[in-house]
Amino acid sequence: MIVTRLSILLVAVALSGSAAAQQPSPDTSAQAPATSDSPSPWLLLPVFSSNPKLGTSVGALGAYLHTFDKGSRLSLFGVTYQYSSTHSQIAAAFARTSFGADHHRIVAIAAFGHIENEYDDYLGTGQPLQTDDDVKAVAARYLFRAKGNWFVGIQGNAANYQVLGGTAEDDLVLETLGVRGFKSAALGAVLMHDSRDNEDMPTKGWLLNVNNLAYSEELGGSSSFGSYRVDLRTFWKHGGHHVLAVRQNNWLTHNAPSAAEATANLRGYKFGQYLSPYMSSIEVEERLSFSKRWGATLFLGVAALYGEAPVTLDRSLYPTIGGGLQFVIKPAQHMLVNLEYAHGIEDNQGVYVKLGHAW
Repeated sequence: MIVTRLSILLVAVALSGSAAAQQPSPDTSAQAPATSDSPSPWLLLPVFSSNPKLGTSVGALGAYLHTFDKGSRLSLFGVTYQYSSTHSQIAAAFARTSFGADHHRIVAIAAFGHIENEYDDYLGTGQPLQTDDDVKAVAARYLFRAKGNWFVGIQGNAANYQVLGGTAEDDLVLETLGVRGFKSAALGAVLMHDSRDNEDMPTKGWLLNVNNLAYSEELGGSSSFGSYRVDLRTFWKHGGHHVLAVRQNNWLTHNAPSAAEATANLRGYKFGQYLSPYMSSIEVEERLSFSKRWGATLFLGVAALYGEAPVTLDRSLYPTIGGGLQFVIKPAQHMLVNLEYAHGIEDNQGVYVKLGHAW
C-alpha cells in the first residue's frame, strides 16, 4: 500500500497511541550496565508494503533505544524513509520517551513528503483518480501518570498539505467531490488507562485511550472541526505463551472537511480511500508463540463507516482477514519485526513488513 495524503497523521496517531502506559517489565525497568555482551541500543529495519492494486512502498527505519531511569519504559529516537512505485516519498523523525519512573511520557513526530496517489475507485465512485500532494506535519503528545494505571495528557498537531489532480480531469473530480488540501492545527486532551504488562509485546491487561483534537482557524488552520477517538484493546494469555487480542476502535468527526473525515482503519485497506464522518471497527487477533523468537498472527475484523459521507458509499461494512509471521529482533527490549498479509473486499489487500504488531 503506498503512502497516502493523510498517512503522516496516521503515523502520528499510531506513535501517539504507543505512548500508552504500561507496568515496566523487569528487563526494561533500568538501564543495564554497558558490557561487551550487552545488546546493541541501535535498531535498523527495512520497511515494506505492497498492494497489487495500489502500489509498492520500500524504505528503512533506524532508531536508538534507551531507558532513562529505573521504573521507566523503553524510549526510542528514530528516523524513517519510504519510496513508492508511484514515485512518492516521505521522511519522518520521531521520539517516544518515558522518564521520571514512567510518570512522564512525550511522543513527537515531524514528517515531510511528496505523495502521488493512484486510485482505481476513489471514494467508491468508480472513478479512477490521480493526485499529487505535498505534505508537512508535526504532532506531539504529553502524558502524566495521575494514579495507578491512569494517565492524563494533552496533544496537538499541525499540518500543511496541498492536493492537486494529476490531470485537468482529476482536478475536476476533486472539485466535484469537494476534496481540498488545507492547513490544519489542533489541540486536544487525552485520558488513558493501561494495565498491559508490556507495551510492544503485551500478553495480558487492557488499554483504554480516549482523546480528542479540536482543529481551529484561530490556531492557524484553514477550518475548524472536531475529531474524537475511543480505542479499547484487551489481551489474554493462554496455552503457554499464546495471546488472544481484541480491539474495538472508534473515530468520530464533526464538521470535518472531506479529506479529514474518518476512514476504514484496517489492514488491507488504503487509508483515505473510503471516507465518512464516523468509523467503528472491531478486530480479533490470535498471536501464536512458537519459540523465544518466532511467532505468528491470525486476525480478522470489520470496520463500519456511517453518517453522511462526502460521496455515497456502496457499502457500510469493510471486512478484513489475514495472518503473518513475527521475529523478535531484540528479546530483552521486546521488539519484533512483523510480516503480514491482509485481504479485504473489492481487491483490497496488502503485504506489510514493519516494526511491532499492528496494534
